[in-house]
Amino acid sequence: MNVLYIIADQWRGECLSRLGHDHVRTPHLDALAEDGVQFNQHYTQASPCGPSRTSVHTGMYMHNHRSFLNGTPLDARHTNVAKEARAAGHDPVLFGYTDISLDPRHYVIENGYEGVLPGMDPVCLLDGSYAPWIARLKIKGYDVPDRGSDMFQPKRNFPGADGKESTYAPAQYTAEDSNTAFLVDEAITYIDGQEGKPWFAHIAFISPHPPFVVPEPYHDMYNADDMPLPSRQPTPEQEAAQHPWIEYFLDQQTSAGHTIGIPPKDKPLSDAEAQQTKATYFGMISEVDAQVGRLIAYLKENDMYDDTLIVFTSDHGEHMGDHWMYSKYSYFQQTFHIPMIVRDPTAAADAARGTIVDEFTESIDVMPTILNYLGVDVPAQCDGHSLIPFCHGSPPENWRDAYHAAFDMRGLSNGEIVLPLGLAPDECVVYVLCDKRYKYVHFATLSPLLFDMQNDPGEFENLAADPEHQGKVAEYSQKMLSWLMKSDGDELTDMHLTTSGVSRWS
Repeated sequence: MNVLYIIADQWRGECLSRLGHDHVRTPHLDALAEDGVQFNQHYTQASPCGPSRTSVHTGMYMHNHRSFLNGTPLDARHTNVAKEARAAGHDPVLFGYTDISLDPRHYVIENGYEGVLPGMDPVCLLDGSYAPWIARLKIKGYDVPDRGSDMFQPKRNFPGADGKESTYAPAQYTAEDSNTAFLVDEAITYIDGQEGKPWFAHIAFISPHPPFVVPEPYHDMYNADDMPLPSRQPTPEQEAAQHPWIEYFLDQQTSAGHTIGIPPKDKPLSDAEAQQTKATYFGMISEVDAQVGRLIAYLKENDMYDDTLIVFTSDHGEHMGDHWMYSKYSYFQQTFHIPMIVRDPTAAADAARGTIVDEFTESIDVMPTILNYLGVDVPAQCDGHSLIPFCHGSPPENWRDAYHAAFDMRGLSNGEIVLPLGLAPDECVVYVLCDKRYKYVHFATLSPLLFDMQNDPGEFENLAADPEHQGKVAEYSQKMLSWLMKSDGDELTDMHLTTSGVSRWS
């Protein structure tokens, strides 16, 4: 039994051509989904990278693992998918990064928030230094700048870039030498060296996370003029009127992280810049798709495809200009909706191949799914549930009817704590509950929001203050409270100690 566990960074959930996307092309992931199960309503439980990956690797909601920012330590008492697999005799190895902030009470901290998930052997660690990739580029004769991240600067004076926007020019490196291709190269080398022994490989791609730059031929695979404009209010001011958090975020937002080596643009980005950024983002997605296809082709050529569980997902989404926003800090669907494809190689999954599941699934389901496939017991800490029954054509009864997510608004700037809107640290949490009709957003002290997802899928009209919807606000705030109460950490609460030993409620 092999496991290929892939996470892309900042990939919007609808950006798969099999789901009917109007522009992006992902033929290799489409083929994987045709041979597996695609989960159309899959959502991350947290944002940004560190909290989201903590949820996916531990199977826990953020209010249970409490690692709510990049840099918030994960309590060492919590187990994770790598630890559990390793304890059962498997050897999980890493290509890329996990962005886990380790507990300083138990571990020596070397990489800040970019720590390695305990139990995961980093065969090729690609953290913010990009050291092994940079070393490879030097061997190949690239003129590498002193700061590794400067390799993400686009080519200067690129022919045809005149009159184009800043993300049009391709990367300095070729597609064969990209960090995406590098990780696949390293994974293939490792798998090849196992000589038929079972393996567990976790690959974490950087793309399509900013900076928005991609090598040829992907930089112009999509014509900017054909790209739709972002979904947003006519002006940022009108967008900001929805909620104080949006007003604050839009005021603080810059375009500095979009490209490296290009001066920040005046905000907001122009329509032309927004279209080109979207075209580049789709190119980055297509590059990852091509490399996933190369890895799958290798597995097929070497008779491993039918012995390998393949899981493809992302950590969180990207606004891509919607609501005048970039990045992944908000309560909107663009933050939380992510792709999810599971290909179970066993004969039991044959009847469900090609299925598209429209039930709500969550990133906390990944750990139970992998452990279920490996025949490893799912620990009590997990809030998620295995998706293997969906892959076998037998969806579980009483499955969840909504997704749940959270993020924390506090942050850091130049090493200083930032508390927006005059909030205290414990007032910065935001919870989201969304079913097929309504989405409810709860702030600790700020006003809530309610959206009618059937009639307003773009989330432009906040109904929370509408007198006719006060009953719905009360109903969904009760649902939120009930979910929090029922999902509160219960690793030991199913036990009862007696003189006769341990009894269990469950």
